[in-house]
Amino acid sequence: MDLQTYGTKRLDFNADQARLAEQSGLFTRRDFIVTSLAIGFALASNPILAQAITTDDNGLTAGEVSIPVADGKIPAYRAMPKKGKNLPVILVVQEIFGVHEHIKDMCRRFAKLGYLAIAPELFTRQGDVSTMTDIGEILSKVVVKVPDEQVFSDLDATVAYVKSTGYANMDKLATVGFCWGGRTVWLYSAHNPAIKTGVAYYGLLNGMKSDIKANDPVDIASTLKVPVLGLYASQDSFIKPEIIEQMQAELEKSGSGSEIVVFPNVNHGFNADYRPTYNITAAEYAWQLTRDWLKRHGV
Repeated sequence: MDLQTYGTKRLDFNADQARLAEQSGLFTRRDFIVTSLAIGFALASNPILAQAITTDDNGLTAGEVSIPVADGKIPAYRAMPKKGKNLPVILVVQEIFGVHEHIKDMCRRFAKLGYLAIAPELFTRQGDVSTMTDIGEILSKVVVKVPDEQVFSDLDATVAYVKSTGYANMDKLATVGFCWGGRTVWLYSAHNPAIKTGVAYYGLLNGMKSDIKANDPVDIASTLKVPVLGLYASQDSFIKPEIIEQMQAELEKSGSGSEIVVFPNVNHGFNADYRPTYNITAAEYAWQLTRDWLKRHGV
């Protein structure tokens, strides 16, 4: 599968789940596959289009940091203003391509707004997606092997790390995720009551449950306590309109104040400025909605 078709054809995320589940346990320290972040974009995201945005790091402290976790350390990208403490925090959750240049750039964009933004590499134990050239390979060999509980644990560890730095205001903690990370935003917001709010960009709402993924977002929507803004595309073949409607109905039962906005005539990945699915109008409007949502909910 190449970049031109990613987002336009539905994939079977549950293929061969029985075999994959057998391989999915937490790895030991010596089994960590990724020990540092890749430079640039993931190979599978090529060709990189000229429209790709690069945010400079002027006035920022930006770069790789190491997060202590239960079984070792994972790399992460952190960006924050050089001056100031007591910074509001954004956990930025990666796409299937890992913490590559687009995710790093999103961290810098948040840092320019005064946030401490950090994106941990959450596929560290399962595979180095930056070196894979095929999206189907990433999905079948890495993504479906990553247990949700491992993701939650690593995000918890990232929160603990941020607190330990002394730069953060932990009363202003939010999470923003893209694609795979968008799904994670819904689930992690249900997992961690310290999250004040979240924004999920085109995260899958169903279809990924397995032995290592106990719930889809639609399963936890009615009991969600954290206000989450979902930003979705009307032409996304991964996420059907009826599933979005079901998600909206379940969220109304929660009383969380969560909302979903569906952008007309755009596809999955409309914020990914390096990809053909990028839509500048939708992306800029979504960015404004994201900023407004965070401020509205005290972050």
